Amino acid sequence: MIELSPAQAASLVARLLATAESRTLDVKRVSGKMVQKALETLCAFANTEGGTLALGVEDPAKAKGTQRLHGVQENPEALDELQRKVRTQFSPAIDGIVFLRVPCMLRDGTVGHVVLVQAQKSDKVHSIVDDGTWMRLDASNRPMSAVEIAELSYQRGVKSAESEAVPVDWALLDTPAWAEFIAERGFGRARALPEQMAQLGLAERVDGEWQPRRAAVLLFAEEPGGLLATQGTRAEVRLMIYKGKAVLAGAQPNMRKLPRTLRGPLIRLIDDTVRAVLHELAEGVELASSGFKAQHRYPERVVKEAIVNAVIHRDYRLNRDIFIRIFDDRLEVDSPGVFPGNITPANVEKAGSKARNPLIVKTLRDFPRPPNFDLNEGVPMMFAEMVQAQLYPPQYQQVVQATHEAVVVTLLNEERPPVWTQVSDWIDRNGPISNSDLRKIAEVDITEASRMLKDWVDQGVLLALPDRGRRNAAYTKPEVPAETPGLFANELANKPSN
Repeated sequence: MIELSPAQAASLVARLLATAESRTLDVKRVSGKMVQKALETLCAFANTEGGTLALGVEDPAKAKGTQRLHGVQENPEALDELQRKVRTQFSPAIDGIVFLRVPCMLRDGTVGHVVLVQAQKSDKVHSIVDDGTWMRLDASNRPMSAVEIAELSYQRGVKSAESEAVPVDWALLDTPAWAEFIAERGFGRARALPEQMAQLGLAERVDGEWQPRRAAVLLFAEEPGGLLATQGTRAEVRLMIYKGKAVLAGAQPNMRKLPRTLRGPLIRLIDDTVRAVLHELAEGVELASSGFKAQHRYPERVVKEAIVNAVIHRDYRLNRDIFIRIFDDRLEVDSPGVFPGNITPANVEKAGSKARNPLIVKTLRDFPRPPNFDLNEGVPMMFAEMVQAQLYPPQYQQVVQATHEAVVVTLLNEERPPVWTQVSDWIDRNGPISNSDLRKIAEVDITEASRMLKDWVDQGVLLALPDRGRRNAAYTKPEVPAETPGLFANELANKPSN
């Protein structure tokens, strides 16, 4: 268990008492009944967005301020039992649960401790032995239904639609793409196609007969979207080129060209899409306001990586195409499905990518000219290349709506000013930035700082914090979550765990 210095402890307790229970914070008195409820909370945190459980703290509805600090001394045996059970009662085990002991003055004037328990968002789906699978709501937990568990398993990448058998005629998979693949692998034609696919993990037996998996259809069929339509799967890419900087509603859409649909086996779909997008970017755009022609300056490797990731990591359960939108000032790649595993917009640069569709990734790697090498270096490369090109880093957004789940990566066609690096670093280290903070960093007056902040908000690289008056306005990067799941993340950064 980790220990803190007195100054760290005092600061942390003050933050704890000032923070309401939420999707990422729960508080509990320590009692015999606490153990099972605490396990449910930690399970729910891991299955949702991560969070912190504060033990030895009263519910804010029952007491105020320091009167909430009862401490874990009320029942040390219960805390010991909880520490034992977090190692044995979760299936699968939840990695990285951390206990932090925080010294403080308790409500009765004695010196004691509260304990904070942190569980990160997991890349798996967890249950409690003999007590079900739990999810976190705004400030409470509830058991998940079988449908919800299945949905979360797909979202996390524990399950993938690519491995599901589909009723497609084998003759429709004996295509040029398959011939190219087996020639590279050195396969002959001695064995039947279903048996060869089965050897690669791309087929399974259904009622005694071999049936292709969805991955096989996506990889080798000439028209995978058509063949999988009855299964509720879309598999095309839609390329949209707009005039201006936004999609304008109206009878006549503000499009420079008619939308284009790209289709085919994934290896060809990726190549055709990359070629089409690079061609459109190379043509540039004529800006209506000036008549000048502006060039898109994104590094070619970055554009290709964004497209490859959209195709190979999308959720192929969803009945929606990939959308690529080219505006005057940016490129957007909109891929169906949420981030798999525990990847978020905040950690994607360091976490890279998780293969939601490992069969697809593994098979594409064995084509003569593979679109990716499966080394998890692609996303960090995108950030590095954009910085090298003096452009803003890729902007990742996760959309979670009832009718639209997607990961959208945006590449801005605008030179990154030198001061932006300092602003970005300041936010990473200190949190939201204000006008006065920017004036000190950039050595500009209040008017210029306001203009810079407005421009960054308009570009989408900064967001204004909600419910702030003009005098107290502050801004953060979109990928920095407004609510940090680890209440004591900063304290853990420099403290080894026991």
